[in-house]
Amino acid sequence: MGKILIVYYSRKGENYWNGSIKSLSKGNTQVVAELIGELTGGELFEVDTLQPYPADYYDCIEVSKQELRAKARPALKSYLDSLDGYDTIFVGYPNWWGTMPMAMFTFLERYDLSGKLVLPFCTHEGSGMGHSENDLKHLCQGAQVERGLAIHGAEATQARDQVAGWVDKLI
Repeated sequence: MGKILIVYYSRKGENYWNGSIKSLSKGNTQVVAELIGELTGGELFEVDTLQPYPADYYDCIEVSKQELRAKARPALKSYLDSLDGYDTIFVGYPNWWGTMPMAMFTFLERYDLSGKLVLPFCTHEGSGMGHSENDLKHLCQGAQVERGLAIHGAEATQARDQVAGWVDKLI
């Protein structure tokens, strides 16, 4: 097994949480990404947009819906120089409108992922993986994109066994 990267986008602050809005000091996807890092020894890279999303949850989801409809590619604060040293790339995100936030599209389109193993994971409040796995297969031409893991966001901090089982099965 070669070097592992865990690349993710996560939203802290106001989030939808079991039917209400809750302010999180750490986003659900980050919680899962850090757990995968602990389990695999992989390196973490957080995708972050140059223009922050609105702090208000409802404003944020409206902006994200507009980005999806426009197929926007929001500018990011930073990128990795290369993914050449990595064989396995975990790709994590919240499920927004059935897929990844557009920032993840921005990040992934920058790199050639041919020959890499891509392992998607998402956090959600009821929508599972949506169509994000298919979107990843289209984005990551030449990569081996495996079936993803969907974690209910409100259960992210209690998902260690579920995440460990998934990781053990794939790696």
